[in-house]
Amino acid sequence: MKGRGLAMKANNKQTLYTITNPRKSNLMTFFAFLFCLYSLLPYVWLFINATKTQRDFASTFGLSFGSRFALWENIVSVFTYHDGIFIRWLMNSVFYTVVSTVVSTLLAALAGYALAKLHFRGKNIVLLIILGSISVPGIALAIPQFLLFSKMGITNTPWAVLIPSFVSPFGVYLMWIFSAQSVPTGLLEAAEIDGAGPWRTFFQISLPLLAPALVTVFLFAFVSVWNNFFLPLVMLKDTNLYPLTLGLYQWNLMGSSAGGSGEMIQNLVLTGALLTIIPLIIAFLSLQKYWQSGLSLGAEKG
Repeated sequence: MKGRGLAMKANNKQTLYTITNPRKSNLMTFFAFLFCLYSLLPYVWLFINATKTQRDFASTFGLSFGSRFALWENIVSVFTYHDGIFIRWLMNSVFYTVVSTVVSTLLAALAGYALAKLHFRGKNIVLLIILGSISVPGIALAIPQFLLFSKMGITNTPWAVLIPSFVSPFGVYLMWIFSAQSVPTGLLEAAEIDGAGPWRTFFQISLPLLAPALVTVFLFAFVSVWNNFFLPLVMLKDTNLYPLTLGLYQWNLMGSSAGGSGEMIQNLVLTGALLTIIPLIIAFLSLQKYWQSGLSLGAEKG
C-alpha cells in the first residue's frame, strides 16, 4: 500500500509538472512569431513614414527613414493645418465614441440581463431577432438608415452618427451569455425577498458581477465607433462634423489630381493616422487589468 501511494504521488507530481510546464512546440512558436510580425509590420511602417517630410516620403523606401527625423514637425503641422481642423475632428471623434460607447454598453447590459434572468412574453422571438441581426453587416443598413433619417430631417447632424451606434446586437449577445452564467438566480431571489426592486437589483447586485463582460463590450464598441468610416461618409456633409477617419480621408483626396488643390500632404495623413491609434492603445492598456482580473476570477469560481 505504501509503494502504491508513493507511485500515485509521483504520478500526480508528473501530471502537475506537465500542466505547469507544457511542452513547447517550435512550429507553433514559429507561426506565433509570423502572426506577431504580420500584426506589427503595418504599425512600424506607419511610424517610420510619419517621421518623414513629404519629399522624403515620395523618394524613399517605405521601411527606411528619411534624411531627417521630422515627426514632431509633422505633428505640429497636423494640428495647425487648415486652421487646426484636425483638433475639431479629434473632438468630434471623442464625442461620438464616448457617448455611443457608454450608451450602447449600458443598453447591451440591460437587454442581455433581461433576456437571461427575466421572464416575459416573446422572449425567444426577441432573442432570435438579435441573433439574426448579428449576421447583418452595418454597411448594408447605412443606406436605409440614411433614407429614414433624411425623412426625419436629422442627416448632417451628430444624431445621424450617434443613434445607429447605440444598438449593438453582438454586445447584447455577449451580455446575455455572461449574465446567464455569472449572475446566480438564487442571489436575485434573495434580493427580491429583502425587498430590492428590479432596478436596484440590477445596478447594485448584478452589474458588479458583469464587470468583465462590460469591459469587453465597451472595448468592442469603442473600437467600432472610433474607426467608423462609412456611416459618417453617408450621413455627414459638413466638414466641421467629420470624425478623424473621414477627415483624414478628405486630406488624402487632396493629394490626388481630382481632389481639389492637388497639394501633397501624405506625410500629414500618415502622422494623423498614427495619432488616431493612440487612444485605442490607451484604452486597451488601461482596461486590460480589469478585463484579465475578471476573467481570472471567473475561472477560479468555475
